[in-house]
Amino acid sequence: MYDNNALQQYVETIGLEMLAVSHMQRADTPDHYQETEFFFRLLDSPVVNAFALPGGYIYVTRGLLSHLDNEAQLAVVLGHEIGHVAARHASQRALEQQLGQIALIGGAVAGELFLGIPGGNILGLGGMAAELLFLSYSRDNEREADRLGVEYASMGNYKSAEGAKFFLSLERMSAQTGQSIPNWQATHPDPAERASSIPKLAEEWSAKGYEQTIVNTDEYMGMLSNMIYGDNPREGFSRDGHFYHPEMKFQFPYPTGWQVFNQRSLVAVVNKEQNAVSVMTLDNKSTGAEASVNEFLNQEGITTIGKSRATSNGLSAFEAEATGQTQDGTQLKFYLYSIEYGNMIFRFINYTTLEGYDTYGPRFIEVTSGFKELTDSGIMNIQPVRLQTVKTTRSGTFRSFLPADLKSLAITVSPEDIAIMNQVGLDATIESGTWIKIPK
Repeated sequence: MYDNNALQQYVETIGLEMLAVSHMQRADTPDHYQETEFFFRLLDSPVVNAFALPGGYIYVTRGLLSHLDNEAQLAVVLGHEIGHVAARHASQRALEQQLGQIALIGGAVAGELFLGIPGGNILGLGGMAAELLFLSYSRDNEREADRLGVEYASMGNYKSAEGAKFFLSLERMSAQTGQSIPNWQATHPDPAERASSIPKLAEEWSAKGYEQTIVNTDEYMGMLSNMIYGDNPREGFSRDGHFYHPEMKFQFPYPTGWQVFNQRSLVAVVNKEQNAVSVMTLDNKSTGAEASVNEFLNQEGITTIGKSRATSNGLSAFEAEATGQTQDGTQLKFYLYSIEYGNMIFRFINYTTLEGYDTYGPRFIEVTSGFKELTDSGIMNIQPVRLQTVKTTRSGTFRSFLPADLKSLAITVSPEDIAIMNQVGLDATIESGTWIKIPK
């Protein structure tokens, strides 16, 4: 969860407002649905996302909040997610996700068996399609949730047509990244279609007598002030071929051209061809490096080739090589390496195909042998980028309000990224008195 009680409570307040006018609270709704307790939570993630889980759990990310411009847009998003629960999409999706994981796990390294982490984490690394296939709703589900989100926001007197602007930003994000378009369109209506339909839905509720006057830009921007923007480097970041973790005070190198995936539970480094992976996790169960490696080796389906004690920059370690195979018969070779550092044990599980090991085995050793204590004070003291929300005191193009020192920020941020976040074009004219969000 994002560590800001005021912002957490703000999201919950708007969520409960939407819940009160939703189908979950109406007189003709069965008692067991009306009695469903809802929980609204703000996640500490830079990813622009919101989702609903069975049982009344609604999550939004700080990445999503940074891309909304006012309370009305937040109301539409939260109403949309409540709509998924009201229409029971969340329960349907949970079943589909379980079935999908059973079908897909055979073609991947079984995460629970080999890696001790959920299989979806590794499936997602191979190219997001498997993950998104089962973590997304159908197009019809999304259209229905859009309709309900507008309905609930309108009944709460919010200017629900504001929600269209977010979907236009989403379309720009998809166009900018390129890779998101096929996956997004596979299970969602086109963002432009949704941006077009939302004002029409809002008009229908206006015709029914709902004034829809609330926007609340001032309060929303005030709540966003000083919120962390983008990846939090305190929780790990990559730079110049090294991964650094300022909070836990360690670093390790990774091969040129390999991509880093940093999550709370693991750090994974993957080659361009996606057939060689190095996964580092914190082992909280084992009593030492040797026990950590042996826990992996003792799993059914793993054949140990050899193992021995090792050291990494003065740190006690243990290494091993082993083989195994996926359920589809693909032969894998593993290089295991656990390190004792401080009061913690870090375990690297490196793997590739049997025939690829001669090529990638040396790369795995470079990663693990380079693990060491982080002592660079400049990196240890790095701080996250935060949003500054300000009202402009002059008119001008949006570009003219951008700071000149964007390259000095702890994360990579482009002018287009900031324009998308503000739901404007770079060369759009910004009138005096307009709220804008600037990373600092």
